[in-house]
Amino acid sequence: MVKDYVYIIIGTFLFSISITLYAMPNNLAEGGIVGLSLLLYFAYNLSPALVTFILNAVLLLIGFKLLPRHMVYKSIINVPLLSFFIFLTERLGQPIEDPLLAAIFAGVITGIGFGFIFRAGSSTGGTSIIARMLNHRFGWELTGTNFVLDAVIVVCGVFVIGPIYTMYTIVALYVGKKVTDYVLEGFDAKKAVNIISPEAQLISEKVTKQMSSSATIFNGYGGVFEKGT
Repeated sequence: MVKDYVYIIIGTFLFSISITLYAMPNNLAEGGIVGLSLLLYFAYNLSPALVTFILNAVLLLIGFKLLPRHMVYKSIINVPLLSFFIFLTERLGQPIEDPLLAAIFAGVITGIGFGFIFRAGSSTGGTSIIARMLNHRFGWELTGTNFVLDAVIVVCGVFVIGPIYTMYTIVALYVGKKVTDYVLEGFDAKKAVNIISPEAQLISEKVTKQMSSSATIFNGYGGVFEKGT
């Protein structure tokens, strides 16, 4: 339990500095609610910390009715924590001459942060809460769903930061997704576990919904007694 909260704090801090040190000073957007708050910052100079807090709080109230309580409680920490870290560090960033380099840095740090947060069974709020709800209800793959939801917000960035910086933002998102997968699953993407059990359907549901992974069910028969397994 303590380790989970340490992961949450570390992951949230890393995500926040990827926003304030690399996204904000380099005209890069982000995915989800944070991305929306950045677009409002670029367009109207609204505080990303305040906008993120308000929108995340609303989504968290919705998630409270649909997600397991332990998952929501862990996410409750992130809503004020993320806004607090953004507020503390939002004036520390400096522009980088190469926007591609800024996008890669932002993606790597975001991906590591997300990996810590997801490992703790929490979320960063916003579309991560929506992704958690879809994962819990339908077994949709967590990082892929989050990537699609984030991309919708990013595409809207064309009208605020322009197509060039929107493309750099997409690069950052892609890098972030890959790094998140590495943190969650390790660098060996071909690991598999074989489970022999009469409760195949139940195990499959647990693996897809609680572990955000995939499962395949095979019907087998013993070679001696020809008994189904």
